[in-house]
Amino acid sequence: MERRTRRGPPRGRRGPSGPKPVKEGDIVEVEIVEKSRRGDGVARVEGFVVFVPGAEPGQRVKVQIEKVGGSYAIGKILS
Repeated sequence: MERRTRRGPPRGRRGPSGPKPVKEGDIVEVEIVEKSRRGDGVARVEGFVVFVPGAEPGQRVKVQIEKVGGSYAIGKILS
């Protein structure tokens, strides 16, 4: 019996795996473009998703990046 191999990118990986546009501690100004399923605001920095708890779509906020994951970051609104 012949085995078939899967061609294409590995499953579960999205987008390029290179340097991320933000790192922990960075302060960036972002526009909240949508709301996540969990209720957090969602912004993008160079296409990289940043979740912002407490933010609403349409807001422009300054956030400090608290955590950077493989395909997302979490930012805290600065007052």
